[in-house]
Amino acid sequence: MKKDINEKGAIIQRDKETYAIAPHIPGGITNTATLRKIADVADKYQAQALKLTSAQRIAIVGLPEEKLDEIWEELGEKPGAAIGLCVRSVKICPGTTFCKRGQQDSVEVGLKMDAKYHGLELPWKFKMGVSGCINDCAEGCIKDIALIGTPKGWNVMVGGNGGGQARLSHKLLEHVPSDQEALALVDHLIQWFKAQDRRCRLGKFIDEMGIEAFREEVLNGFKR
Repeated sequence: MKKDINEKGAIIQRDKETYAIAPHIPGGITNTATLRKIADVADKYQAQALKLTSAQRIAIVGLPEEKLDEIWEELGEKPGAAIGLCVRSVKICPGTTFCKRGQQDSVEVGLKMDAKYHGLELPWKFKMGVSGCINDCAEGCIKDIALIGTPKGWNVMVGGNGGGQARLSHKLLEHVPSDQEALALVDHLIQWFKAQDRRCRLGKFIDEMGIEAFREEVLNGFKR
């Protein structure tokens, strides 16, 4: 039976024959040339559909396995980390770049996080989000780590996830005053999670330890 092909970013479809791939589009921000290229490839290889994903990518659905290498070469893009034990995505809202409600620059901060962490191998899958205001359009409430903008800086959220055992994130710190400090704390949290070397989501540690014990442990090791 055919399976997902991690190294090609290819996910087996319901027919057990064809695959879907999703070129990486950081933060869902792209240009018309990339959109035309994706559309041209979809037409050429007779894709069954183009699907906008929750990770702000465009999945090309229903592709033959023997054409995957050729398709990626024509796209000239790297795969989105839609499968595997890694940082799957960094979801980014429009923030102060585009949105009238934005209070922090989620696009700049989120793209920095994406450039550093997207596809980073970890003990388990990991998702992140960056929202420019408390409306939280990047859904940080169900991400392993998220930054949510406030008038005074960033709220750092931890431990959320969707799925069969869904849980909402906890506020680890509020009003972190600078982008640099918020990004440093994100890095510290990721390194802490990696060092635990357990096959579970970050929220599992919080469930086991309690949020106060978790906060004390991770913040005691954080150098501001």
